[in-house]
Amino acid sequence: MQWFTDADYGLSRLVFQRVLAAVYLVAFLGAARQFRALIGERGMLPVPRYVARVPFRQAPSLFQLRYSDRLFATVAWTGVGCAAALLAGVDGLLPLGGAMALWALPWLLYLSIVNVGQTWYGFGWESLLLEVGFLAVFLGNDEVAPPVLVLFLLRWVLFRVEFGAGLIKMRGDACWRKLTCLYFHHETQPMPGPLSWFFHHLPKPVHRMEVAANHFTQLVVPFLLFTPQPIATWAACLMVVTQVWLVLSGNFAWLNWLTIALGLSVVDFSVLGVGSSSSSSPSSFLSSSSSSYGSTPLWYEVVVVLVGCVLVLLSYRPVLNLVSRRQVMNTSFDPLHLVNSYGAFGSVSRVRHEIVIEGAVEAGDGKAGTGEAVEWRPYEFKGKPGDPGRWPRQFAPYHLRLDWMMWFAALSPAYAEAWFGGLMERLLEGDRDTLRLLRRSPFGVGVRPAVVRARLYRYRYASWAGLRKEGVWWERELVREFFPASRLGR
Repeated sequence: MQWFTDADYGLSRLVFQRVLAAVYLVAFLGAARQFRALIGERGMLPVPRYVARVPFRQAPSLFQLRYSDRLFATVAWTGVGCAAALLAGVDGLLPLGGAMALWALPWLLYLSIVNVGQTWYGFGWESLLLEVGFLAVFLGNDEVAPPVLVLFLLRWVLFRVEFGAGLIKMRGDACWRKLTCLYFHHETQPMPGPLSWFFHHLPKPVHRMEVAANHFTQLVVPFLLFTPQPIATWAACLMVVTQVWLVLSGNFAWLNWLTIALGLSVVDFSVLGVGSSSSSSPSSFLSSSSSSYGSTPLWYEVVVVLVGCVLVLLSYRPVLNLVSRRQVMNTSFDPLHLVNSYGAFGSVSRVRHEIVIEGAVEAGDGKAGTGEAVEWRPYEFKGKPGDPGRWPRQFAPYHLRLDWMMWFAALSPAYAEAWFGGLMERLLEGDRDTLRLLRRSPFGVGVRPAVVRARLYRYRYASWAGLRKEGVWWERELVREFFPASRLGR
C-alpha cells in the first residue's frame, strides 16, 4: 500500500472536509427553505402520505416514526447548524469519537430527508452526498493520520462518478461518439447559467474538442487515480479543472462541487508546492505517515477496517452495472445510499421545451367568480428560463428543486403527473409557501388568480444580433397547451 502512504494527506483531508461541510450547509439550507410546498403536510407530495405506504426498511428515516412540518424544520435547521460547525472546524476541537459523531449527525439527518423526499430528491447528487458523507465519518480529525482505506474508498467513489458518466455517454447517445453533443447541450441542459449562452456560441470545432477532452477525462484519467504520486495528483487536478469548466457552463446543484471535493482528497499538496510530504514516522495500512499525529486507537482501526470491508463487498453491484450494456445511472442499491451508481446526460436533448405557467384575474375588482379573464400574466421562476429578456442566473450549488422538475415535465408530462396539478391548485389558492419557490407572482400581495393555465414553448438561444438589437437571450414559439385553463373546484 506504499502508493497511498508516500504523502501526508492531512491537508487533503482538511480541504475535502471543509468543502463537504459547505455542500452539507447548502443542502440543508435548501431543504429548510423549500420543503413545505414540496413535501410538507400541505405540500404537493406530502411526507405523511408517503410513509403511510412505504415501510421503514425500504426508506429508513426519522420521519417514519413521526412527521410534522415543525419537526422537519427542526431537522433541516439542525443540519444547517451542524454543517456550519464543521465548516468552522469544530470537529478539530473534539476528541476523535466526538468528531466522528459530529460528522455522523448530518449524514443521518440528510438520509432521513432524502428517503422521504420522493421525486424532489431523486437526483444523483443526493446519493453522492450521502455516500461521501458516510465515508467522511471515518476520516478522523487531527488526532490521527487520515486512514488509507478511507482515502482509497474516496478514490473509488470518484472513479465511479467519472467513469460511470463516461460510459453512459458512449453507450447512450451517438452524438457523444460523433463529438457533436455540445452543439446542443448548453442550450438544452436543465438550468443554463449566466455563461451558458456564450458557451453555446463557441465555434463547433471547439465543441468537438470539449467532448474529446471530456471523454479522455472520464474514460482514461480515472484509472490514473490508482497510480503512484505524483501521477494520481495530476490526474485528480485534471478532473478538478474539468469540473470547474462545468460549474462555469451550467447549474448542476452540488454535483460538480462534490466531485471537486473528491478530487482534492486525492491531491498530495506537496506536489503543488503546498505543505510537506516528509515524515520520519512509519506508516501503516490504515494511516498515511506523518510525525505530527498520535498513535491510532485500536478501536478506530477496527471500525475503519469493518466499514471498509462492508463497502467493498457492497461495491459488486455498481461494478456489475458499469460493465453491463444496460447500465443505469444515478441509482441507489441500498436504502442507506452507501454505494451507488452515477452518470449524467446519457442522452442529450436536441430541442428545448419550457412550460410557462400563466394566471389571470377577471374583469372588475379582480376577484374570482364574475366576468371573463382578460389578461394572462406569466409566473416567473427563479432559475429556469421564462422571460426571453432575462439573463440566466447562477444558483449552483444551491438546488432549485421545482425549477429542475419543470425541465423534466417539459420533456414528458409523465414526470409531472404526480405533482403538477397540485402546483396549479396551490397557485390558485395563492399559497405563500409555493409562491416562495418562484421569483415572482404577477398579481402582487393578496391577489389570487381566478384561472391558471400552462403552455409549452420551444426555446432557442438568440443570436448575437438578437442580443445586441433586442436585448433578448432567448427566442421562443408556442408549441401547444400543456395544462388547460383551470379554476378552483373544476
